[in-house]
Amino acid sequence: MRPTGAVLKDLWRRAAPVPYWLDRAGRPEARPALTGRLRTDLAVVGGGFSGLWTAVLAKERQPGRDVVLIEADRIGSAATGRNGGFCAASLTHGEANGRSRFGAEYETLHRLGLRNLDQIEEAIGRYGIECDFRRTGELAVATEPYQVAELRNSIREGDFLDQDAVRGEVHSPTYLAGRWSRHGTALLDPAALAWGLAQAAEAMGVRIFEQSAVTGLSREGGAITVRTADGAVLAEAVALGTNAFPSLLRRTRLHTVPVYDYVLVSEPLSQEQLDSIGWRHRQGIGDSANQFHYYRLTADDRILWGGYDAIYHYGRAVRPNYDQRAATYSLLASHFFQTFPQLEGLRFSHRWGGAIDTCTRFCAFYGTAFRGQVSYAVGYTGLGVGASRFGADVMLDLLGGQPTELTELDLVRSKPLPFPPEPLAYLGIQATRWSLAQADRRAGRRNLWLRTLDRAGLGFDS
Repeated sequence: MRPTGAVLKDLWRRAAPVPYWLDRAGRPEARPALTGRLRTDLAVVGGGFSGLWTAVLAKERQPGRDVVLIEADRIGSAATGRNGGFCAASLTHGEANGRSRFGAEYETLHRLGLRNLDQIEEAIGRYGIECDFRRTGELAVATEPYQVAELRNSIREGDFLDQDAVRGEVHSPTYLAGRWSRHGTALLDPAALAWGLAQAAEAMGVRIFEQSAVTGLSREGGAITVRTADGAVLAEAVALGTNAFPSLLRRTRLHTVPVYDYVLVSEPLSQEQLDSIGWRHRQGIGDSANQFHYYRLTADDRILWGGYDAIYHYGRAVRPNYDQRAATYSLLASHFFQTFPQLEGLRFSHRWGGAIDTCTRFCAFYGTAFRGQVSYAVGYTGLGVGASRFGADVMLDLLGGQPTELTELDLVRSKPLPFPPEPLAYLGIQATRWSLAQADRRAGRRNLWLRTLDRAGLGFDS
């Protein structure tokens, strides 16, 4: 007897409730917490990609500069160790979003994004970081008839694949067409990259403290004091890479909201199972709906399957208990087996969630505080694996105080509209989620709410 849909949906229940990337031998031992007071030239807050790249680039620019990095938990424990490992060249969360918001400078942003991806690849090689970096590109797939025309007429670079061609790449009965963008996305192991960057930073002299949540910033003489529960750092300059966590700067607290994304990872596929799905080029894959899935193969031939639901909790809260959500896992598992029915009965080994720092323009924004001594980059909206290195360059340029090619960009000089306070934020986000789901059911037709957001410059096109 074939398993029922309910059985297939429940194959996630025995999965370990931890991120696959972090649940492996080779994770570095925890570093000590900050105690007492110390001085430094540059304090970096956050041990994810934003903070790690900032520390590494700061030492590359000025080897004699003293740098301290402070992380509230462990290196890579938040968004950096919980994503799908898609390292995209895009700095604007996709071409459509970039052209609609920064049309006059989009070609420059495209060039800078590709350069940034090249620089990531070069740094991985230079520092000998083993993170399974593969420049496979990304395959966008159509699973509904209306999406076929959208992909065929897409302004995005890449090769259009008809139904036979896309199913020749990856064998799924749900695929109607695809577009393979070969150059703008790499896949990697995000936790291994974070650990490698931390090791490279320490080799250059960066002092890293973990388990040291920053509780506030203040000015003390000419320096900025970065306070933790058991210590403080007095710094000439501070770079903030705090992602979805509550901002240390009052001025940016309404500019982002934490939206939770969820992921399943399968057990390793057998050779027979691999043969049944093709996927010889191991591209990253994303479908073309508003509520979309992203998925890829890992180095040990598991399938990482995430996305679709984007859950916002009232009050902008970021809490550990939000990292698990049974309803979303059942939905993801159901969609997985619809996409790959030939893998029926495959179990999942890991399940987890994490917060994404979403802003109203759906790509990062930048700025300074404390008279230019503090810089920040936040609001990546889920494409921060690659763009965070660019953000680190921007933060360092802003702290330098002199105009550069990056600081003169409209992308850097402008800010998104803030979200309203509660309960308006919650009501607006729920209305948007409902409307996007309705649009997916109505061949992409956007209702009055979505059209109003589009006209206000708040519409999202993934």
